[in-house]
Amino acid sequence: MNDYETYQANNGAGRIGTALTFLFIGLGIGSVTALLLAPKSGRQMRRTIRRKYEDARERLDDFGDQAGDVVERGTKWAKDARERITPLKKKFAE
Repeated sequence: MNDYETYQANNGAGRIGTALTFLFIGLGIGSVTALLLAPKSGRQMRRTIRRKYEDARERLDDFGDQAGDVVERGTKWAKDARERITPLKKKFAE
């Protein structure tokens, strides 16, 4: 009996064992996920939502401040570039 025939003979038993293994792994992952995502009481949930909302709002405010700074620097850079190019433009236009 060669290796291929041995594989064919054990194929049915191997499938059942593999299926049971994946079943138990799935049950374990599902159980852990259910415990981690279990609902909180109303007061705890509102507190959590409020904190996450405040954190998100702070991040958006910070992002807005940073964007304003970038726009301000870009405006200064464009103004400086325009001031440097204007004399060259006049010189080459003549």
